[in-house]
Amino acid sequence: MSGEEEESDKGFRLLGILDVQKTPCSREAVLHGAGGSVAAGLLHFLATSRVKRSFDVGFAGFMITTFGSWLYCRMSNAKLRVQQRIIQDGIKNKVVYEGTVLDPTKKPAAETTSGPS
Repeated sequence: MSGEEEESDKGFRLLGILDVQKTPCSREAVLHGAGGSVAAGLLHFLATSRVKRSFDVGFAGFMITTFGSWLYCRMSNAKLRVQQRIIQDGIKNKVVYEGTVLDPTKKPAAETTSGPS
């Protein structure tokens, strides 16, 4: 491998811990957190003109927005995986039961039974 290929495999690590490119939802969560921190800090600064407190509010906004965005994304991905698994099982069952008596899509013949009178 050349030096360029090794560097591209390395990825971007946030705080040396989290590999942002390989961890699902982390890139979007960090970007949403950055936007949330800027918005929260700027709005607090415009309202109070206190720099240190605005930085603290911005940092808290980053943490809350990042965590909330990551949680929402992970839950959406989990829900999607469950739906895909259900669809795959349904397709597998259709292939297995197709053309048999147990085929759920096959309509049973109309029976002419008289009900209780």
